[in-house]
Amino acid sequence: MAERKLLIIDDDADMRDVLRLYLEDKDLDVTEAGLGQEGLKLLRSKGPFDLVFLDLRLPDLDGLEVLELIQAGGYDVPVVMMTAYSSSTQAIRAMQLGAYDYVIKPFELDEVGLLIDRLFEHRQLAEEVRLLQDQLSSRDARDRIIGLSEPMQEVYKVVGRVAGSSATVLIIGETGTGKELVADIIQQNSPRRRGPFIKVNCAALPETLLESELFGHEKGSFTSAVAQRKGVFELASSGTIFLDEIGEMSLSTQKKLLRVLQEGEFQRVGGSTPIKVDVRVIAATNKDLYQEVEKRNFREDLYYRLNVIRIDLPPLRTRHDDIPLLVAHFLDKYRYAPDMPPVKISEDALQALLQHDWPGNVRELENTIQRAVVLSQGRMITREDLPMGAPPARTPALPSRVLDFTDALRRGVTLQQAVAEVEQGMLRAALDMAGGDTVEAARILGTDSAYIRSKIEAYNLANIRQKEGA
Repeated sequence: MAERKLLIIDDDADMRDVLRLYLEDKDLDVTEAGLGQEGLKLLRSKGPFDLVFLDLRLPDLDGLEVLELIQAGGYDVPVVMMTAYSSSTQAIRAMQLGAYDYVIKPFELDEVGLLIDRLFEHRQLAEEVRLLQDQLSSRDARDRIIGLSEPMQEVYKVVGRVAGSSATVLIIGETGTGKELVADIIQQNSPRRRGPFIKVNCAALPETLLESELFGHEKGSFTSAVAQRKGVFELASSGTIFLDEIGEMSLSTQKKLLRVLQEGEFQRVGGSTPIKVDVRVIAATNKDLYQEVEKRNFREDLYYRLNVIRIDLPPLRTRHDDIPLLVAHFLDKYRYAPDMPPVKISEDALQALLQHDWPGNVRELENTIQRAVVLSQGRMITREDLPMGAPPARTPALPSRVLDFTDALRRGVTLQQAVAEVEQGMLRAALDMAGGDTVEAARILGTDSAYIRSKIEAYNLANIRQKEGA
């Protein structure tokens, strides 16, 4: 690998000497400048540089002015500010202007060494993931599998082996780990990529509607069946179907799906004529289907039919090394304006992201970065732009109105009535937070969407929400 080139811009000759000797011991090529204008000339004449150390106070130009000129000049080089003054205002301003990080004088040389090592490691990983993305590119360059950690390397191996076949695939992973994205990659690299690719969320439809969606129906097969309708299995013949949240499928529908997988045929709802199809099935779930089999919520024979090729997606908390790569990807995806370069993120903000557990996985990280890009208004993202500064989530206390047990008993409230009141309140709040999405509401409440739908019907919440929205 070519020798790394660094530029030091500082009017303190002793500081430059100390820093230069330390960096040269790390096999780095160091160039020095005592003035801001001199440093800018060196950037033009001896660049490109891999890193710039820039003093905040210079005789001719303010360090922040030099930083702005570096950014305006289009030099793709990270800048570390050096200052003897630990003003938070100056530090934040430097981050907003695009500085990679800052160090306060006097600093430990080993601290500088760690900063440099971390920077170069992140840049090397970014280059490696770019090469990997070229191999696993999708139709939309903004949507790719990101990660170089060992768990993700295992995912890539399985995806690479299975994509060229027509084998049934079962993708297992927590909500937000990218199951649909993996299905997209498999489809785009399969022999069926020119055929139909239809996605069905099994948790989004009631049982009767899901069967009609999958297998179609004959005219008159039920009250609203005013005409014959083809289902997605018929429409996707010679292509692929992605069945998301398959763990939510009813046992009755599971039986009909099993027939398709075993015999390659099905009947429309209300029909009697077998219809032959050639369809590849990719299924996904955030549930442990083997446990669901033991609970008799999922057919064992269907489980083994689906589990021909299994891909387990790791949660983000087990692959924190991939967070810098994901952050860089989302910064590129959510540019503040289409014609602007990706927003940069401060080292302090990146550390906050690395320390978070990410219960919502990659989807939560993506939403966090998108929000931060908006809040930073296209400038450097600092820790203040992230929600990580809030205290760790803890189990919230129930409203005091509910906890006034004595008053409730005096009013003649029974235990069953109190439980129902709390349950309805929690359901209303979760549905409101989820925008009416039962799957997301189930995730918030730590239960499954089938239970949510049953309680919506039991408490007539759908009608209440309709009235509220009217």
